[in-house]
Amino acid sequence: MCLAIPAKVLEVNGDVAKVDFGQGVAREVNVMLVDAKVGEYVLVHAGYAIEKLDQKAAEESLKTWREVLEQT
Repeated sequence: MCLAIPAKVLEVNGDVAKVDFGQGVAREVNVMLVDAKVGEYVLVHAGYAIEKLDQKAAEESLKTWREVLEQT
């Protein structure tokens, strides 16, 4: 099974972007597969942004992830 987590793009420097997974969790990911811009949301899998998401879908997904993580 593969999991992709939504994240908001904070910075883009070439093929690397700093993204925010929520609650202060920020990481660098490779964005060579998508045309990501600051403020947009992307799905991240294994350190790569694999797809762009609209804001509503990203926020709904992040909310679901928070609920799942709070139950563990």
